[in-house]
Amino acid sequence: MNSYFSKFNKFPNNKLIRDMRSYAEKEKVPIIQDEGLTFLLFLIKTKKVRNILEIGTAIGYSAINMAMQSLDINIDTIERNEEMYNQAIRNIKKAKMTERINVHFKDALEVDINEFNRKYDLIFIDAAKAQYIKFFTLYEPLLSDDGVIFTDNLLFHGLVNNSERIESKNLRNLVTKIENYNEWLANNEKYDTSFFSIGDGIAVSVKKNG
Repeated sequence: MNSYFSKFNKFPNNKLIRDMRSYAEKEKVPIIQDEGLTFLLFLIKTKKVRNILEIGTAIGYSAINMAMQSLDINIDTIERNEEMYNQAIRNIKKAKMTERINVHFKDALEVDINEFNRKYDLIFIDAAKAQYIKFFTLYEPLLSDDGVIFTDNLLFHGLVNNSERIESKNLRNLVTKIENYNEWLANNEKYDTSFFSIGDGIAVSVKKNG
């Protein structure tokens, strides 16, 4: 984030949040960048989001930040990595948000979406990058009519659209899949999607009228 603007943006910064950021940095756990988080929380506040579905919990950093925006916010979040799941559970307990943040220990591609008995104002996709199209397709039926699908990491550390810099074949394949997702989103006839060079690259998708 631009160092000048960063001092003006306000988002949760209590001891738990600081500890989680330090843990993520030390253990190389990918969490949403400050600039992306600022944009996400702004969206939650302006759209008065109340029900959120998050694909990819990690240590619970973004879920806790989102839940802090209002006592009326309830979150379902899905995580398949047991170590991350357990860490998220501990952090959510420390935040005293166990009644508002429900962590599902599952592979997000193996979930029966009928288990979720509500529509969501916001679906936040931030899990395995190679599966973004599958995540979007599987979970978009759970989006409310005026809801938003928010996707993070679409520039992937500046490697998207810069494949000539990538020596690793596996990494190049991953970046190609992210590029394919961006193209797929841009051409999806059911949604209007706006792309932002914020944080690590963000897309905001809303259903088209009619």
